[in-house]
Amino acid sequence: MRKYLPFFTVFLISVPASVFSQKREKDSIGTRMIQDIIINRKRQETGVISSQKLSGTELEKLNSTSVADAVRYFSGVQIKDYGGIGGMKTVNIRAMGTQHVGVFYDGIPIGNAQNGTVDLGRFSLDNLEAISLYNGQKSEIFQSARDFGSSGSIYLQSRTPIFTGTKKNNININYRSGSFGVINPSVLFEQKISNAVSLSLNTEYLTGNGEYKYRQKVALPDGSPGWESYGTRKGGDIEALRAEAGISGKITNGSWKLKTYYYDSERGIPGAVVKNRNIESSRQWDKNFFVQGSFQKEISPKYQFLVNAKFADDYIHYFNDNPEGTPIFIDNTYKQQEVYVSTAHQYSPYKFWKISLSADYQYNTLDANLRQFAYPQRNTELIALATQLDLKKFKLQGSILGTFVQEKIENTTFSVPQNRSEFTPTVFASYQPFQSDFKIHGFYKRIFRMPTFNDLYYTELGSSQLRPEFTNQYDLGFTFNKDFGSGILKNINLIADAYYNKVHDKIIAYPKGQQFRWTMENLGEVEIKGADVSAQAIWLIAENLLLSSRFTYTYTQALNITQANGITSYYRNQIPYIAKNSGSMLLGLTYKEWQLNYSFIYVGERYNMSENIPKNYEQPWYTSDISGTREFNLKTWKFRLGLEVNNLLNQHYSVIQNYPMPGRNYRVSLRIML
Repeated sequence: MRKYLPFFTVFLISVPASVFSQKREKDSIGTRMIQDIIINRKRQETGVISSQKLSGTELEKLNSTSVADAVRYFSGVQIKDYGGIGGMKTVNIRAMGTQHVGVFYDGIPIGNAQNGTVDLGRFSLDNLEAISLYNGQKSEIFQSARDFGSSGSIYLQSRTPIFTGTKKNNININYRSGSFGVINPSVLFEQKISNAVSLSLNTEYLTGNGEYKYRQKVALPDGSPGWESYGTRKGGDIEALRAEAGISGKITNGSWKLKTYYYDSERGIPGAVVKNRNIESSRQWDKNFFVQGSFQKEISPKYQFLVNAKFADDYIHYFNDNPEGTPIFIDNTYKQQEVYVSTAHQYSPYKFWKISLSADYQYNTLDANLRQFAYPQRNTELIALATQLDLKKFKLQGSILGTFVQEKIENTTFSVPQNRSEFTPTVFASYQPFQSDFKIHGFYKRIFRMPTFNDLYYTELGSSQLRPEFTNQYDLGFTFNKDFGSGILKNINLIADAYYNKVHDKIIAYPKGQQFRWTMENLGEVEIKGADVSAQAIWLIAENLLLSSRFTYTYTQALNITQANGITSYYRNQIPYIAKNSGSMLLGLTYKEWQLNYSFIYVGERYNMSENIPKNYEQPWYTSDISGTREFNLKTWKFRLGLEVNNLLNQHYSVIQNYPMPGRNYRVSLRIML
């Protein structure tokens, strides 16, 4: 199991010793936090519609190590989490479905044609500068065509190396350990090659047995208390290695970036906890590799272009020999590859008017060791034409996206989906009614997605007759951001939106037995109404005492409005695992070199099946986390020591039915910054 420890040790030893003698300027944590948050919020206001963003010191104060843990603090987000350190974690925005969420790493999409989801648990915060969430799409027009093709998007921005004074390299060494037998070291090394070129290397190792005690209560159909289960959750072990390397540079009026990523893991996937027995865990091996690059150049003040390219190779091996949990022995491997090329061009005939044209090509294949498998290949072309007007108080952005899909399969026993040619429009607008920090915004978007390879061809559970999914989105909201020069309140930022979404032929996937397997169905029509509110504030209580606060609230009514074949038992019922009410809170207190952080997450009642009856009812759950850090210097070395207590009140809950989550758990961390 410890196969990666020699590699990690060699990496640590190979760090140049010369960096240990270099000096680092001391900076106030409170001052840096105020500057980071205010500057980042100003950057969020540059688009037609503001985004939600976590960056800099805001990311550092979270009790989170992965992207999946961090995005829980955005409004409008629903997370599927199967528990433990090895459980899969996916994200859903405004109940549209995980497959409608685009995930971009340094502006280039992370794809998964097999099931359309991205496991955010395999992306660490150690190498990230910012995480941003956009509803609709990123409100810019100088971007790839794929950026226009999602109902909501999450953007991961890797760290940009910054070298102060005469420094030529930076090193961050992290070590985390705690409950579940977790050992989690990581190293980030940044090298200044020249004034225009820098190199970044980041590697992380994670291991743990994933064992934790649980207590699960299940109610009877009439709502009265039913059975309880106690025990130790086993089979959630993990061993994973992540390695990234990047090199970036600046040229005259342009920039370029090249990045490679590798992730290798073996994990246990715990089965469901059901009455009188536990379904044993299965195992999964993942190997994910991609290399990507981008080049951007401004030819003149009126014209600039962007080129992106990527190759990805993904491997999954899934094994289950448990006859009690599944009807058959499973030992499957899946291999998928993706080639992606994109070019974008922007022309500005006037300062207030921009026009862009983007074109993407994507090729996907999926191979498996199954006897009856389709072996699909998919070619996708996307073309986006967009324009933007910036008339001081009024901003308007419009785009039209053309999506062209051709698909073929080798196994003719499957029916081949028809080729698709669809055009989907989007309109964004914002208006600043008077000279203030108040802005009204809104958008309309129509989007379309093809069923994934799993949706269409997954053995026994897939259906090649699934119809594509169309979505219409309507949004109206406002933002308010204001800095204060006097008083204890230094900054306040408020974003509020009301939205209405209509989904036609929505494809629903929910776990059946083991989390790797899904039951697929077209629900027909889903009507989604909701509201998101996000409020942030910074308070300078005393000269060295800083308080930061962040509150989010989400209301979501996602109803199945399908009436077909005389089945009406779930008509106008809430769709599975979508809570009507949810929210979060983040509080951070900084005093000189000390930090104390508290986070709270609440998810309201929901149902695990299409019928909203007592038998399918899932209780609300909430968790509280607390952490403290202390920074100190020893000569030229800077240290940060941290202690975290997660699920402080030891709540017993499940995000997914029969998959109990951990109770109170602990983690200690040490960061050395050189």
